[in-house]
Amino acid sequence: MDNLEICYLSLVEMAEAIRTKSLSPVEIVEALLWRIERLNPTVNAYCTLLAESARRQAREAETRVMQGGELGPLHGVPVSIKDLIFTRGIRTTGGSKIYENFVPQDDAIVVERLKNAGAIIIGKTNTPEFGWVAVTENQLFGATLNPWNLELTPGGSSGGAAASVALGMGSLGIGTDGGGSIRIPSSFCGVFGFKPSFGRVPQYLGFPGWETVSHTGPITRTVRDAALAMEVIASRDDRDCLSLPETGIRYLPYLKGDLKGLKIAWSENLGYAVVDPRVQEITKAAVKVFATLGCSVEEANPGVKNPEVPFTTIIGCGMATVLGDKMAQLDTRLARFIERNKDKPATEYISACLERFEYWNGIRPFFDRYDLLLTPTIAVLPFPVGQLGVREIAGMRVSPLGWLAFTYPFNLTGQPAASVPCGWTEDGLPVGLQIIGRRFDDVTVLRAAAAFEQASPWAGRRPKLE
Repeated sequence: MDNLEICYLSLVEMAEAIRTKSLSPVEIVEALLWRIERLNPTVNAYCTLLAESARRQAREAETRVMQGGELGPLHGVPVSIKDLIFTRGIRTTGGSKIYENFVPQDDAIVVERLKNAGAIIIGKTNTPEFGWVAVTENQLFGATLNPWNLELTPGGSSGGAAASVALGMGSLGIGTDGGGSIRIPSSFCGVFGFKPSFGRVPQYLGFPGWETVSHTGPITRTVRDAALAMEVIASRDDRDCLSLPETGIRYLPYLKGDLKGLKIAWSENLGYAVVDPRVQEITKAAVKVFATLGCSVEEANPGVKNPEVPFTTIIGCGMATVLGDKMAQLDTRLARFIERNKDKPATEYISACLERFEYWNGIRPFFDRYDLLLTPTIAVLPFPVGQLGVREIAGMRVSPLGWLAFTYPFNLTGQPAASVPCGWTEDGLPVGLQIIGRRFDDVTVLRAAAAFEQASPWAGRRPKLE
């Protein structure tokens, strides 16, 4: 097996190859380092590469395999961590010059669990400063580029993770999602991204400001890989007081179930979004696959208003509280965002929180009728590097978050949601379909994504960058 074949093995395949001794952790790490060193100077997905540490851990992992020791589910498998997530002894900058030389003394819970499962941390992936925008660029490391077209953004804020996975520079990237930050780059990069239910994966430790909306989850090339990752990283931990109770669920077995009898709603605009016609055409065609899988599919909107204002207020006030005294050191665009929010009265913030509850109570009855909701993941295709977003879609002026109209609402509700690659444009740009589940029903989202993947596989399609 040559290096490229090794790099495009799935997470499940890598773990199995190590257990059966058909590949060693050393061979896998060396193949990925070859790939990263070859492509990362072009796409800038990794901001910190841990080559020597990964090699050392791979040798130790190989020794354990040969000695017949007990192996964790990810023993010897390299994974990447978004640069917003704390890693003990490894520089963690949050994409900010303020923390350019910050080295945490402790691991975040998700990193701790990956290490306990035997995973090797191969590097940290690029993110915008404190994850504040849905593209991946910062003053410290520069911009990450889209693997399918280097002139375009990979999205954000987990853009480095998604780009690395798309290019075979790792089979698992751990990202965070405060308004779409796993699903956006997964859609733009043609990979699978899963935002678990809020609290399913504990958030402690990390940079503050997003506590009530942020989710940690996997970015992978296959649904099985995400399910395996969830078996490692999900479960209660009281260091995060918002983490969910333990369920004991194993996610992989649920992927085998069929979808017969599921009631699915398809909404092309949630009743208020403007969508690029090319995105609309590709996602609408993809939805038809679910009817062939035995689902009842209806076109329906939840009938709730756009929650952009309360979402922006909650995020803005949170970031202003944390960063208000550091504005001189921030990217000027982030500083302006904080300036607009730092003097908002407490009553405005509380009003936004109440609107959030109102939004949930408006959408909740919709999920009493339907098991799943399908939407486009993003309203637009990837756009040029350097833009923070899109203000015009299909000839119509849209609000600042108009192009993200399908993602951030489900950070407010905390529901599980995934982005699956559902097609490519004529010029080779990927489009994502979003699958949103009932509150806490992560397994049905993953099962639906797995069934769609089997019916309409995507993992074999690779960017041409070599």
